[in-house]
Amino acid sequence: MRLLALASLAVHDPEAMSILTPGDTCWRREHASRAAFLVDTEAYFNALAEILPKAQKSIYLLGWGFDPRTRLAPDGFDGPDDPDEIGRILVELSRRRPELDIRLLIWKSALPISASQNFFPHRGRRWFRGTTVQLRLDESVPLGACHHQKVLVVDDAVAICGGGDISVDRWDTAAHLDDDERRIMPDQDYHPPRHEVMMMVDGAAASALGDLFRARWRRSADEVVPKSTPSSADPWPTRVPAHMHDVEVAIARTEPAWKRDAMIEEIRRLTLTSIFEAKDIIYLENQYFTSPIYAEALAARLADPKGPEVVLISTGYSPSWFDQLTMDRARNNMLWRLQAADIFGRLHAYWPVTRSGQEVIVHSKVTIIDDRLARVGSANLNNRSGGFDTECELAVEARNDDDRRAIGALRDRLVGHFMGCTGDAVAKARQERGSLGGAITALNTDRRLRLLGPRKMATLGNVIAAFHIGDPADVADSWRVFRRRERLYQAARRLHQAVAEGRERALQASSKSITSGR
Repeated sequence: MRLLALASLAVHDPEAMSILTPGDTCWRREHASRAAFLVDTEAYFNALAEILPKAQKSIYLLGWGFDPRTRLAPDGFDGPDDPDEIGRILVELSRRRPELDIRLLIWKSALPISASQNFFPHRGRRWFRGTTVQLRLDESVPLGACHHQKVLVVDDAVAICGGGDISVDRWDTAAHLDDDERRIMPDQDYHPPRHEVMMMVDGAAASALGDLFRARWRRSADEVVPKSTPSSADPWPTRVPAHMHDVEVAIARTEPAWKRDAMIEEIRRLTLTSIFEAKDIIYLENQYFTSPIYAEALAARLADPKGPEVVLISTGYSPSWFDQLTMDRARNNMLWRLQAADIFGRLHAYWPVTRSGQEVIVHSKVTIIDDRLARVGSANLNNRSGGFDTECELAVEARNDDDRRAIGALRDRLVGHFMGCTGDAVAKARQERGSLGGAITALNTDRRLRLLGPRKMATLGNVIAAFHIGDPADVADSWRVFRRRERLYQAARRLHQAVAEGRERALQASSKSITSGR
């Protein structure tokens, strides 16, 4: 992995240069008249329920998983003929408007993962037989990698991107109630509370995400999908107010090296750039935190006397046994590294619970830097999201006071909702206490945010964590499991030394790859 020009990131005036650079930290920057943040899946599914019937030309979906039985407006009862099931909605749309181009491109998951999802999305293809809905399972990734992009595009006019899939175990409200009967699944069981964040955009930014879908479809199906002609209708949901207006939206990707295609690591570059650009607050919500490169970058900022505070919110314990075995254990070492670097007491790491203490699964992937940059997407803070799986995210950078207020309000709202309080309460406490960490300490009276720290591990856990089993950084790395530790930590040491030695040394380090010297 080529490291960034770290010194230039750390020393230049953030008002003078954009973090979002096409060809480096993002793929494209496109205009959106409106942008909105959808906090938790109730908001996402409500938007879907209004957007989909408005489609005139096309509906495109990229997903890691997909279950046609997913209900957009669950009511606590699950039966065989629920009209709000996404599969029934799409079938009915295809019958009413046979000219509507409906395509679903979903990762062809490995058998163990498919089995855990009741063999969906594989079984989903039968759902759409005899209709014009095309559900294709995409396996155009290297062995062991997965398609992890989550994008919905309607008429190339409105698009939604983030961490959430359209599946039966995703729906929840921002309240994350202990016993919400609306979290019922088709097997009549209930899934646990779950936190997701999506971002919705319109205009050229939405059309660019349509281009991403068409490129993926062509690579998978060897078929060119024509671009949708403009529609006079506006599919933006009337119930969703725009949080930002007239913004430049950056689209950043991860794609592994595959056949003739080179690796794309825009998200990895953007993550490192974001960390080194921060002045006051680095706010991170993420399912995983296992990357030594990101940990070293954060450690460098924590060790800087003038560096920002770092607030990390993640899941306490991963819901699957495999992720507990791999990701949770690797996270231990990253937390040790941050704690060792936190000599000024600016690290605040938490995992959320409900009022009664039930764990809330944090599946969102959000980065907010100061009041300047907001990123929402599918990429985790692990190795594979930087160069092995496919990922996509959206980012907006503040250009005026209204933008800064919107970005700050999103961060405060997210922090507050975990504790059952408003974003305004967080903003007030932050002003009074002088820091976001201080605000959390003041407001977290019910201990709904629990301290997240390293945990003791047995010998097997230490081995898995040391070699990052299940978490390769790129395609070459996936075949060299027992060299992975050496390569990852060599890159982290280069990063540390580059920061310590200043601009010239950092510029030299930026040209080196994580795979150099193999």
